Amino acid sequence: MPRIRGTSITEHHEMVWADLAEAMRQLLLERDYESITMGHIAARAGLARNTLYNYAGDKSALVLALTHRAAQPMIERVAAIAARSGEPAPGRMAEIVGAVLEASTDQALQPMFRPGSGPLVDQMPKGPEGPFHALVTAVESVVRDGIARGEFRDLGDVPLTVELLAGAMRAGAERIGRDPDAFSATVTAARAVILASLRR
Repeated sequence: MPRIRGTSITEHHEMVWADLAEAMRQLLLERDYESITMGHIAARAGLARNTLYNYAGDKSALVLALTHRAAQPMIERVAAIAARSGEPAPGRMAEIVGAVLEASTDQALQPMFRPGSGPLVDQMPKGPEGPFHALVTAVESVVRDGIARGEFRDLGDVPLTVELLAGAMRAGAERIGRDPDAFSATVTAARAVILASLRR
């Protein structure tokens, strides 16, 4: 039986997941996503390849699992902001923009936001199976609240509106990835652009 790290099986698994996230991040800094294999990931994480397959059946499943795990704190934070329905929608939207861009600086999530990560993002499932579905749903609820209260313009198609807003946030996250010192200025600009597009 292989030796476990940590004081329990659960702690061991958490440590392995952390190693896998770091291995993936390092590999994406060195090569493009398509050229990375499960063998590369296992070697960088210090695992036998057979052990890696206990965590995910293939590279896509592994990246999806890593993204789900890394995104959870951000999603919970955004959902809590969205749930404060008694507060004005513009203020909640500004707070959400800051929360998402702050999460983009997380080492475990950075591969999703770095320039050139298109193929990686394209492999993420859309809809309820996707790692960011709950985030999208929360933002849509804030937009609908703002429209209902006359704080935002009714652009007709809320899901499309939120998809376009996500493009602006992704551009901000990529800018921060290229220049971490631009974080504050980028958050300010992203808030201004997004709120200007929504307000009446």
